[in-house]
Amino acid sequence: MEGAELSGQAVLVMAYGTPADLDDVERYYTDIRRGRPPPPELLEELTERYRAIGGRSPLLEITRAQVAGLEERLDGVRAYLGQKHSPPSVADAVEEMARDGIGSAVGLVLAPHFSRMSVGDYERRARLAATEKGWPGRLTMIESWHLEPGYIALLAERVGEAVASLSRETRDEALVVFSAHSLPERILQRNDPYPVQLRETADAVASAAMLTRWRCGWQSAGRTEDPWLGPDILEIIEEEAAAGTRAIVACPCGFVADHLEVLYDLDIEARAAATAAGIEFTRTRSPNTDPGFLDAVASVVQRSLAVTT
Repeated sequence: MEGAELSGQAVLVMAYGTPADLDDVERYYTDIRRGRPPPPELLEELTERYRAIGGRSPLLEITRAQVAGLEERLDGVRAYLGQKHSPPSVADAVEEMARDGIGSAVGLVLAPHFSRMSVGDYERRARLAATEKGWPGRLTMIESWHLEPGYIALLAERVGEAVASLSRETRDEALVVFSAHSLPERILQRNDPYPVQLRETADAVASAAMLTRWRCGWQSAGRTEDPWLGPDILEIIEEEAAAGTRAIVACPCGFVADHLEVLYDLDIEARAAATAAGIEFTRTRSPNTDPGFLDAVASVVQRSLAVTT
């Protein structure tokens, strides 16, 4: 692209990715492990989890629909999808922007909370791809949007809906657990804002929904020797059962779409743990392609686009 005339703005939407089907799980898991094939027992465990939710995750279809909905709201600004562990990759998206002659792009990760290991890694991949693919355009990253008013309002509405679905005997005393994907504890040594931002989201939603009982937790920790952020939601269920809590509402506010970490880790694993502990359990519906959610994310992007003009 050297010497090509660049013009126009775009948004580079980045997401985690998912296996296409059960046959793709090994490729996906190997990519997550940075090229190291998983041990057979771990591969079988992950494959069984996908099998338990119907053989595949709906994440790619939802993500594509989110990107399309976002583009519709951006008044002619093109939206490109790049994924971390599945095609189309972040590098694929950057290469496409280069071919299209995009002059500047706003980078948006479909995860509201910032960590150097998550959003920071997406940015690193995008900038490396720009160098390798020869895209000389300007990339401006959105670091986080965990307190975006529209997102908080949607979560508060979903929490209220979930609480109302509980039995009359338990809903007034239900505990709401706000969760995000756990990360290795070593992020704390660098004063990573990830845990603080989760708490800020939880507090904002609790205030908007007028909650009396809530706490933060973590889920979906990786299978490594390093300690990960806790407490895990399964530990919270055990603790709360011992304390006499009769109902829990899970609000996975760190996720914006239905995928394995929601459909299995919460809907199957956490629900089973709660049932075994005698706790009524439900979760908030995922944002997915809700118009209010897409409006909120579009507002975040539009502010960044205005700054880069």
